[in-house]
Amino acid sequence: MNTLSQTQPLSEALSDRDDWSRFTPKQRLIRYAGFVSAAAVVAWALGSIDVIWAWVWDSPAQMADLFGRMIPPDPSNLPSILEAIWQTVNIATLATMIAVVVSLPVAYIAAQNTTPNRACLWLGRFILVSSRSVNTIIWALLFVAIFGPGIVAGIVAIMFRSIGFLGKLLGEAIEEIDRRPVEALEACGASRFKIVLYAIVPQVMPAFFAVSILRWDINLRESTVLGLVGAGGIGMILQGAIDTFNWPEVATVLLTILALVIFGEMVSSFLRRKIL
Repeated sequence: MNTLSQTQPLSEALSDRDDWSRFTPKQRLIRYAGFVSAAAVVAWALGSIDVIWAWVWDSPAQMADLFGRMIPPDPSNLPSILEAIWQTVNIATLATMIAVVVSLPVAYIAAQNTTPNRACLWLGRFILVSSRSVNTIIWALLFVAIFGPGIVAGIVAIMFRSIGFLGKLLGEAIEEIDRRPVEALEACGASRFKIVLYAIVPQVMPAFFAVSILRWDINLRESTVLGLVGAGGIGMILQGAIDTFNWPEVATVLLTILALVIFGEMVSSFLRRKIL
């Protein structure tokens, strides 16, 4: 071992070396140019939107005043609120169940290793992209115009939105399966139905349950706002309370929605522990 390195102070040993730098001058220049470009884009974005800054600075006082009007919550309309919450749970549950059934064939044709042909592959992916590219509120507005106000429009809107989510994740799970069981059944001359039933389904069942539970949890949250556009659920009471400036009732509705979300999270966690 070098005796000089043992006796020489660390500061002197470091001073004997060339200055170390993490980035080269060219890399630093590129990084600084990126930072400046990002700052310019943010400044341009803020300048291109119509922001009334006086309202922004006044927002803390307005929020304090609004929350002050919500206290104490008014439970006088609690029976109607609980009935609307039950409708919300039904909307999320029924829509998830229907979406799961519909998404299975879509996921099957959208997966590259199970699709019958190229046309079916692009059809399945078109359905998935179309479903996920439209927000739930937009679907609800469309189906309220078709079915009229009520929970039917909400169920169909949530279902259409969920098909893309479920089909996308289930299709990816199908594409990641182990091909050896499939090849073994094919070598034995098994039919396509038996290959799917005995080689593909057992491998994707954990993903199927996990994705279905997750989507139900998401739908429970999304269904709380469908009433804002007339698609049923607790959102209709919330919109009515806001329109009439009944802030104590708004507080009651918001607390009920919070309790519903916590309930959904508890149910989802319980189902994951029991099934997965």
